[in-house]
Formats: sequence, C-alpha cells, structure tokens
Amino acid sequence: MPYAVQIATSASEDRLEKLMEERLKPNADKAAVDARIWDLFGETWAVMFTDLSGFSRGVAEFGIVHFLQMIYESQRLLVPRIDRHDGILLKMEGDSMMVIFRRPSRAIECAIDMQRIAQRYNEGKSDTEQILLCIGLGYGKMLRIGDRDVFGPEVNAASKLGEDAAKAWDILITDAVRQEVGSMPGVEFESIDFVPPGATGASRVSYGL
Repeated sequence: MPYAVQIATSASEDRLEKLMEERLKPNADKAAVDARIWDLFGETWAVMFTDLSGFSRGVAEFGIVHFLQMIYESQRLLVPRIDRHDGILLKMEGDSMMVIFRRPSRAIECAIDMQRIAQRYNEGKSDTEQILLCIGLGYGKMLRIGDRDVFGPEVNAASKLGEDAAKAWDILITDAVRQEVGSMPGVEFESIDFVPPGATGASRVSYGL
C-alpha cells in the first residue's frame, strides 16, 4: 500500500478514536461530538455489496480450495468492471466485496456490467464452476473512514440486500437509490416486499443480459 494512503487512513482512524474517547467521558455532550464526527467524516455515496450465490453451501460440498479459486476468479473478472465505472473498492471479505460510487446511476451501470460479464464467463462452464452474482445497492449520507470502511443506515440496507435477500443475477436497490436515479434507459425497477433495516423500501432492477 502506498505510504501516503497509509497516513491518510490511520489519520482518519486516529481522529475518530479520539472523538469516541471524548464521547465516552462522563457528562460528555454526545450530540456535539456526534456533530463533529459527521462534519469530519460524513459524505454522500452509493454503496454496493456483492455476494456469490450458494457459496457457504458449496464450500461444504466441494471444499474450500475450490471456492478460493472461485473467489480469485470472481475478483479477477469483476474488479476491472469496478474500475471502469469509477467505483472504489474498499473491502473484500470472503466472497463479498464492498464498493462505493459517487453516483448511484454509475453503481447500477457497474452492477449490470458485472452481471453481464459473469454470464459470459459462465457459458460452457459446469454448475460448480459458475460465478452466480448477487448485488445490493444503497445511497445516502454515511461515515467514510479513510479508504477502509463506511457506516450508515444505507450501508446496512445494501448489505442485507446483497448478502441476504438477493439471489443469483439479482440487483436489489433501496428506495433512496431509486429516487435519486429516477429513470435509466433500458432499465426498469420493480418494488419487492422485503424492506431491509435502514431503508424505507427496496426494488429489483430489471435489465437485459
């Protein structure tokens, strides 16, 4: 990691830790500390969570080495798509990725691109070799701590959509994403019954593979 990035990230974390220590003091003005934290770290982003469908079940059946290969292949395939659509990859944990975008429309475009490249990759592959991608998107004000993490209701909602609610080929979005985007050529939005904590509603993105 470049030295400048290390400094920027540790400086943010150090400042947040000091503010948290201040917040924990007896008789602390928590509202004032909270305002300072949001002033320092509050930013508006679209956030994406990706997940591989059936990963946990498949590990037990085919072994961890096989699925380490699948994780490697999915990252090799999908990270260039993130770069192409100006996403910032903040975190990779197991078969999941967390990515942020300045505009939710770019996040949706990237999600569709990722699903299409995964479909092309799967052509001719056996079921056990296929990359089956699930994606959840949120949008709103969140706390961004350096280039390592983001926190906020829309972050939690996007995580639930991508990692829990979405099935293979799904792109699920919060109402905040849908409202900000409005309409997109070649894309439709269908409301779903599941409402993740932190969001007022959610939709499935209909797109052509």
